Amino acid sequence: MGRILVVDDEPDLRFLLRHVLASAGHEVTDAGDGAIALACVHESPPDLVVTDMMMPVMGGVEFIRRLRADPATAAIPVLAVTGDLHLARGADAMLAKPWQRAELLAAVDDLFRKGRDGR
Repeated sequence: MGRILVVDDEPDLRFLLRHVLASAGHEVTDAGDGAIALACVHESPPDLVVTDMMMPVMGGVEFIRRLRADPATAAIPVLAVTGDLHLARGADAMLAKPWQRAELLAAVDDLFRKGRDGR
């Protein structure tokens, strides 16, 4: 299983995402906004990021843009989990809120299998 960074400003959703992903065998860390998440990524790069798009301080669009702009983090796959899929620009995959456990795990497994290039 892989190392996943969960990024969401809602503590209950972060807890739920951590719980579901950890119960599937993943090592999960979390951050409450994109700025904190960037620091986490640079400190200990994850294998995958699961992020909300609408957050204070730094939202998902800017967070993904900064990940992609840095050669050290550009290859990290990103799953956008959001209520507005139109905001999920730059993500490798999208999952609409509210999501089901099986949908989340399938999307994560698919990204681990295919990676950023989709193969």
